[in-house]
Amino acid sequence: MHNLLKNNPQVYLISDSTGETVSIVARSVYARFEDINFEESRWALIRSNKQIDNILSVIEKKPGIVLYTMINKKLENYLQKKCQEIDVIAHPILDNTITALKESFEIKTKNKQKPGKQHKLTDDYFERIEALQYAIANDDGQSADKHKADIILFGVSRTSKTPTSIYLANKGIKVANIPFVLNQSPDLTDISKKTLVIGLFASPERLQQIRTSRLNSLKETKKTEYIDLDLLKKETEQAKLICIKNKWLMIDVTKKSIEEIAATVIEYFKIFKKRYNEI
Repeated sequence: MHNLLKNNPQVYLISDSTGETVSIVARSVYARFEDINFEESRWALIRSNKQIDNILSVIEKKPGIVLYTMINKKLENYLQKKCQEIDVIAHPILDNTITALKESFEIKTKNKQKPGKQHKLTDDYFERIEALQYAIANDDGQSADKHKADIILFGVSRTSKTPTSIYLANKGIKVANIPFVLNQSPDLTDISKKTLVIGLFASPERLQQIRTSRLNSLKETKKTEYIDLDLLKKETEQAKLICIKNKWLMIDVTKKSIEEIAATVIEYFKIFKKRYNEI
């Protein structure tokens, strides 16, 4: 094991989702250690082995501990394998994180905690953590238990479904999201009548802009149907038809921030719950 610095230990946060969960939990854990200044680096939305290779090349130059959330087991196994090769611990953040930090850096937790240094572990706190875990496990159509969702967000790629789900999870709301892909039938089974389903949409032109930017960030230069404007129009139209058929609410997110989208969803959710309770 590398001789890690005890006073300024390096922590690398990695996620194949938005990275909100690993960040929130890590910062709660940092507060348990007195006079320790953790140096943090973060990577989110990891989707390929190549991305992991690039991250590991950075970590190898300055070893530390890797804390992560990974739903994709193949990516998780690859991450673990590559970390083992450079003798670095890769630890799933939702396991016993405090123990991992103590063992890695040979430091002790405080006997007492200063008021306000970390969130009080109330029922609300645990509800939010549970909602965050749920959002990760049910991201991008991976849902195995959609019937447990308070809200389901439906829409084409790049309509802010995942970040909105995570934002709402931080308020203790369990949110799953289901993507729509052109010429593919989305899995709409196992949706409870107690679950509010909302379609998120953006203009095809805005989607093209966002997706092009995404491809550029991945250094993808080949032409792809993913950003074809005519196909984007068709994709959006078909997704809207599904919403209309199922009588789902829809939100145009073209010019909205995540906070604005979430606020609108919450207002719809309040109305939905009130109506459901009146039935």
